[in-house]
Amino acid sequence: MIISQTPYRVSLAGGGTDLPAFYREEAGAVLSIAISRHMYVTVHERFEPTWRIAYSRAEVAASRDEIAHELVRESLRTTGIEQPLEVTTIGDVPAGTGMGSSSSLTVGLLNAFYAYQGQIASARRLGEEACRIEIEILGKPIGKQDQFAAAFGGVNYFRFNPDETVDVEPVPCRREALDELERWALVLYTDRQRSADGILKKQSDGCGEKRQVLCRMRDLAGEMRSALGGNGDIRDLGRLLHEGWELKRSLGFGIADEGVDRWYRDGRVAGAIGGKLLGAGGGGFMLFLAPPERHAAIREALGDPRQLPFQVDRRGSRIIFADQ
Repeated sequence: MIISQTPYRVSLAGGGTDLPAFYREEAGAVLSIAISRHMYVTVHERFEPTWRIAYSRAEVAASRDEIAHELVRESLRTTGIEQPLEVTTIGDVPAGTGMGSSSSLTVGLLNAFYAYQGQIASARRLGEEACRIEIEILGKPIGKQDQFAAAFGGVNYFRFNPDETVDVEPVPCRREALDELERWALVLYTDRQRSADGILKKQSDGCGEKRQVLCRMRDLAGEMRSALGGNGDIRDLGRLLHEGWELKRSLGFGIADEGVDRWYRDGRVAGAIGGKLLGAGGGGFMLFLAPPERHAAIREALGDPRQLPFQVDRRGSRIIFADQ
């Protein structure tokens, strides 16, 4: 049996500039943080001559090509596994909540399938192959940030180049700065799930007319990197986060609605310096940066929603159990 553990991510700035429609014209950039909430994949040999895949439902397939779960099927093809297996996936948070769960799953599947064959796959290989599966093979209208964030873990500045390469630059953060970020971050569930594909498709189609806004969003990723690294000020990071959210919602494309705007406005009135809706928009989790003593007031102002603990995961996708 093999078990892989792969982190979800929180994107602070630059989301949308990792889409091909943008970075093929000029480089995009994203500041991203892997968090200690994970996707787990278990792989076990199967006695029966069939494949069993268990996720939100369970399916049994007579052949690899008949597996309905497209990420499992294409990850098996990519890694070259042909023998029947039992594969189970378990996530700490639901899909469609802005944490990059589908990409974390793809990276975790690849890592587990390679480990099952006795192979060690580098973080870069996992990120690149996950991008190829989701974007090229399955044609999803998504970018590249989630796959690389899940594969590498930690706090990273990703640069997406017109030649399709991705530069991964770890952000040098003092331990005290990360501790402060973890204390100030407040992640709350809007109680709405959504598919990002529709929003991202609209954003990709509208890159040309919104290029100036997207360029500023990309540049904010660099400014946030400076605010988080070195001797940066958490309040500066919060103000930049607020600017980034205002830019993102100005894109339109269904990113925010009246309910999301009200949530954000009420959170700010209650003491948050800045914040953003995680992921493409429309629902999921909202991140606020606020002094810890204001967290209770923010939760109360928003009707005491469910809170997700925020801790930085310094490692990327990894194998946590291997029994041959």
